[in-house]
Amino acid sequence: MQFKPADRFGIWRVIQPRGALPQQAETIDPSLPIAEDELLIEVECLNIDSASFHQISEVNHGDLAKIERHILDLVDRRGKHHNPVTGSGGMLIGRVTHVGPKFPVAEKPVKAGDRIATLVSLSLTPLSIRKIKAIHPKIDRIDIEGHAVLFATGLFARIPSDIPDKVALAVLDVAGAPAQTRTLVKSNDTVVVVGGGGKSGVLCLYEAKKKPGVKTIAIDYSPSAIAHLNQLTFVDHVIQADARNSLEVYEKVRAITGDKLADVVINVANIPDTEMSCILACRPKGIVYFFSMATSFTRAALGAEGVGADVDLRIGNGYTAGHADLSLNLLRESTELRKLFEETYAG
Repeated sequence: MQFKPADRFGIWRVIQPRGALPQQAETIDPSLPIAEDELLIEVECLNIDSASFHQISEVNHGDLAKIERHILDLVDRRGKHHNPVTGSGGMLIGRVTHVGPKFPVAEKPVKAGDRIATLVSLSLTPLSIRKIKAIHPKIDRIDIEGHAVLFATGLFARIPSDIPDKVALAVLDVAGAPAQTRTLVKSNDTVVVVGGGGKSGVLCLYEAKKKPGVKTIAIDYSPSAIAHLNQLTFVDHVIQADARNSLEVYEKVRAITGDKLADVVINVANIPDTEMSCILACRPKGIVYFFSMATSFTRAALGAEGVGADVDLRIGNGYTAGHADLSLNLLRESTELRKLFEETYAG
């Protein structure tokens, strides 16, 4: 195979605007051949970011044929799965078919034939879809035929042998959230997770509860999410509420905490306009951590100022050193968590 010159950030693939990095770019070039320091991946499935899939499904009224055409058009136009409304992408599973001769294999061991999950966003990953084979709307997953490219700076994890592929994909897609939770939550904290019924939500709740004396409060809206949250031993309180109704959330959290509110609020909701619920639910000098890609940081900053909320607003980072192993190990140590993920995502 012939190779393009090495370019660790993949800037050579940016079509417009020139000088942008691939994530910020409007369009990138996913064509072959790869560069000397890139990986070529034959893609099996995409795990679309929850906020992105929700938006795409909503605008297409849940019609699978229209969703398929929307995604094909989006990827064909931009050279990546980068939702222009939410700004987010997702991640993928696939098999490595070529390793560029200058890819940093000493730092990131990999060889042709390895099955991997990418740990960088599809919003910066060069992607070409030949065919969409199936869409699984309940779990935001799309089975495809196509290829993707990983830059020298890209992160990935090998698919574990002891966890089903689709379950591993669901966990790795949100691995940054529980890893950041481990750092944020201290002993005896009260932790509120907005969007607690989703995959990142339950992982955060479980990780938070591992700290001594922590009280966990999950907020979700759908009856099915509320039903399974009520069965989880690591969830102390469950609130059914629309997180866009900030006063309702505030009053319910206040009632549970005896006016003390939460020390840490983690937002993993997949819908917009939930910022103020999180801010009002947090005590003065507490932490509000926005892991949701539906977040408007302008609304959060100005909204906190507008209600005089002296809280620490933090932007979610999808990467924390060791986050993949940490998150997969949660399923290995908890039969309750593993059962939930296998029932929801393995089918």
